[in-house]
Amino acid sequence: MTNHHKKATFAGGCFWCMVEPFDERPGIKSVVSGYTGGTVENPTYEQVCSNTTGHVEAVQITYDPGVVSYEYLVEIYWQQIDPTDSYGQFHDRGDSYKTAIFYHDEEQKRIAQQSKMELEQSGKFQKPIVTEILPAKPFYEAEPEHQHFYKKNPLHYKTYKKGSGREQFIREHWQTNNEQLKEKLTPMQYYVTQEDGTEPPFQNEYWDHEEEGIYVDIVSGEVLFSSKDKFDANCGWPSFTKPVKDNQIVERLDRSHGMIRTEVRSKEADSHLGHVFHDGPTEHGGLRYCINSAALRFIPKDELEQAGYGEYKNLFD
Repeated sequence: MTNHHKKATFAGGCFWCMVEPFDERPGIKSVVSGYTGGTVENPTYEQVCSNTTGHVEAVQITYDPGVVSYEYLVEIYWQQIDPTDSYGQFHDRGDSYKTAIFYHDEEQKRIAQQSKMELEQSGKFQKPIVTEILPAKPFYEAEPEHQHFYKKNPLHYKTYKKGSGREQFIREHWQTNNEQLKEKLTPMQYYVTQEDGTEPPFQNEYWDHEEEGIYVDIVSGEVLFSSKDKFDANCGWPSFTKPVKDNQIVERLDRSHGMIRTEVRSKEADSHLGHVFHDGPTEHGGLRYCINSAALRFIPKDELEQAGYGEYKNLFD
C-alpha cells in the first residue's frame, strides 16, 4: 500500500456478498475477503465458521482517498446489510456473521459513528442499529477459493445471494420503491427514468446549459457526467462525449420503435438515461451520450463540497 492509499474494513455477513458492491469502482485498488476481530492467528474458514475463534468474515478494501471518500464507502456498506441483526446476517447465523465497521484511524471512527447516528435518526428501521464500530485488528486473508467468489462462481453466487434473503432485503429496504419515487420525482422525471420515456427536445432543462459542474442521477445521486465533456450536438438534449466513471453506465440493446440503438442506464439506480451514438466529436472518441435532462440533477462547481461531491472538484482544476 502506497502513501496515497488507505484501508477500510467491513464485516457484513458472508464475505462472498461483500466484494462485488465495492469492487472495480473508481479509487478502489483491491477488495480482499478475510477474517478479523478474533484471537487465533491465521485462522481457517472452518475454524471461523465454528464460531470459536472470535473472528468475523470481513472484507478489507484498499482505496485512494483522493478519488473515493471513506464516507462513500460507509454509505455503500450500510446498503448491503441488515444493521438491526445482532445474531448474523440473513440465513447465516452465529458470531462469525455479525456486522461491524473496523476503523483504522480516528477520522474513520468519527465518520462511521456519525453515519451510524444518522441512520438511527432517519427512522428507516424500527429496531435499533446494532452494527458495532470497533478498532481494526489483524486481518487474515481468506483462502484463494473465497477471493472474488462472485467472479469465479457467478451462478452459485447469484443463487446464494438470492436464496439467503440478502437480495430481497436490499431490494425492500435500500432500493426506493415505485410509490416513493412517484412522490420524489416529477411526472416527467418518473416517465423518463422508470418508464424509459423521452422528453421533448429543446424543451428541457439542460439541453443548452453551460455552467460548470457535474450531472448526477436524479434518483440515486450517483455521478454520471461532467460539464467538461458536454457539447452542443444540436439535437435538443444534453450531449456528452463520455461519462465521468465508465462503470456507472450500463449499456443495453434497445430495439424499441423499430430502431436498433444502444440504451444507457445508471448502474446503481437502474434509471433510463438516454442512448449513446457514434456520431460524436472524433477528437474526443466519436461518442455522443444523448441524455434526458429529466434523468439528471446538476451540481454547480462551487457547490460540490457542500453537496457532498468534494472529491470531484479536481475535475475543474
